[in-house]
Amino acid sequence: MILDIVQIGDPVLRRKAHKINQIDRDIRLLADDMVETLRDSGGVGLAAPQVGESIRMIVVEYPEDDSVEDSHMKTYKVINPEIIWRSEETVTGSEGCLSIPGYVGNVERNESIKVKGLSVFGRPLKINASGWLARIFQHEIDHLEGICYIDRATEIFKPSEETDQESEENAESQEADPAAPAAAAGEKQDTEA
Repeated sequence: MILDIVQIGDPVLRRKAHKINQIDRDIRLLADDMVETLRDSGGVGLAAPQVGESIRMIVVEYPEDDSVEDSHMKTYKVINPEIIWRSEETVTGSEGCLSIPGYVGNVERNESIKVKGLSVFGRPLKINASGWLARIFQHEIDHLEGICYIDRATEIFKPSEETDQESEENAESQEADPAAPAAAAGEKQDTEA
């Protein structure tokens, strides 16, 4: 079943999610519904608070080998995920969020991480992630702490065709002022958060 995705401004996105102590049929069904919702939305990750459930569960779907076109997608359903190691190396990249549609932001994240948690059948999981997969896990685990990417972003902007065309034109003659879209998005952020 496709679930409604909670939008910024809903208090559930700002609460620290509760640890799951009992994994039952309802939890497994919720995980399946979250994957279906994720696929329907075209996203790569979804945390339970984003569907109104203040519990510590995330789903992630990402190519097994992102360097190969049409690589098989790997689906992760992780209960009580916890980052147990972070690389010292960090990278900045663009992130968006299904709960904050229409905006993206530049966020610094650890290049590699190790995550532990439980499967939907209660089996221990350990996941080594780097690159974009590590970014996705960090983004989703942040949701479980009541943190949205806009809290970590150095710049937030609303991409559009017009902005893309202006950026291309300005790139040849001069550097575009990144503060203008960030300020506009910041105003939006203040009113929605």
